[in-house]
Amino acid sequence: MSSQSFADLGVSNAVVRALSERGIDAPFPIQSLIIGDVLAGRDVLAKSPTGSGKTLAFGLPMLDMIEATDPRPSALVLAPTRELASQIVDELYPLAHARALRISAVYGGVGIVKQERDAAKSHIIVATPGRLEDLMQRRSISLSKVKFLVLDEADRMLDMGFRPAVARIVSACPKQRQTLFFSATLDGQAGVTARRYTTDPVTHEHGPSERRATIDVDHRFVALKGADRLEALVSELDCERDLALVFVRTKHGADRLVKRLSTSGVKAVAMHGDKSQRQRERALAAFEAWEVDTLVATDVAARGIDVRDVSHVINFDPPEDGDTYTHRVGRTGRAGRTGEGVTFVGTEQAGDVQKMATQLGILAEFGQSGLLRSERGGAKPGHGLPPGAPRTTGARKRRPRSRSGSGSTAGRYSGR
Repeated sequence: MSSQSFADLGVSNAVVRALSERGIDAPFPIQSLIIGDVLAGRDVLAKSPTGSGKTLAFGLPMLDMIEATDPRPSALVLAPTRELASQIVDELYPLAHARALRISAVYGGVGIVKQERDAAKSHIIVATPGRLEDLMQRRSISLSKVKFLVLDEADRMLDMGFRPAVARIVSACPKQRQTLFFSATLDGQAGVTARRYTTDPVTHEHGPSERRATIDVDHRFVALKGADRLEALVSELDCERDLALVFVRTKHGADRLVKRLSTSGVKAVAMHGDKSQRQRERALAAFEAWEVDTLVATDVAARGIDVRDVSHVINFDPPEDGDTYTHRVGRTGRAGRTGEGVTFVGTEQAGDVQKMATQLGILAEFGQSGLLRSERGGAKPGHGLPPGAPRTTGARKRRPRSRSGSGSTAGRYSGR
């Protein structure tokens, strides 16, 4: 946490009071770095991991720089997924209310008429590119008065194929505007795009490199044979924990795993791309409310999920690469909290997972699984462990499950 207060950074009294009512009294590092520059009218390029507090970093100064009498919309926030768009609105809504501003989300998968009506009345629109273009084509919204543009998780938008849509949307905004670009990386295409859309930006980097696994997570790798996978998952879920997010590769695999967990006495819900938006929202709401404490999801469905009580991320199927691993495990250990990332590794997957662990700087943790191989291809049990580390297979002792963690985090800021 920073020793500065939000008032020290220049945030208005109305917004400071609204933050205090929610138990948010001190800024996170990314907020301390960025808020002053935004209030000074600077364009900003920010390299920062998910869960670092980015929403308030751009949201607080944005709210203070827009007046209730300004044209609508005066601000546009682009996000890669509907889940992230919805969560940004949830985070900023009470603060916008304190400034007599209206904010709404625009995303696909639900009826367009109500969104169209709400967007026309809003000072701030938080949108996914596809649905925003739908509204623009219907001429129900104009971006000609936008003075504040935010691209959140911009690298994800590019990865998901939104670059042409984003280019068209940005070109519809005034050239004289303030632009904030948030991304896990400012290299490659993301960096080129960032500099194309900003003018004389100030650059901030916060947190670990995108090629380094999140530092607030305890990484464990569990060596398994195929038939042991469900039993191992049930054992992990039976440990003392808060909410658990379980990642699988396929949509069919998510549904199948939920059914298999049910037969083992574990109540879980699935979330994937074949689910309707209403089904996905219900699943996420049930998970956040602790009606179920296990959410099984595919990578696409889980993009942007920010649930504050997630203590465990379990890779039932190993991720394909380091970026995917970082994104998955980044759903826990957020905003100053700690978490646990568990990856199940079959013998046939060990080589690929070892390469990924090496790239992410967590080879020692992988070594504790007993699957570490030398350059000659031979297994070297325990190799790569830090001095004095136990030589285990990654299994953990079973502890009684408890919901006590839910109460221990009550009232804490989620940090999005």
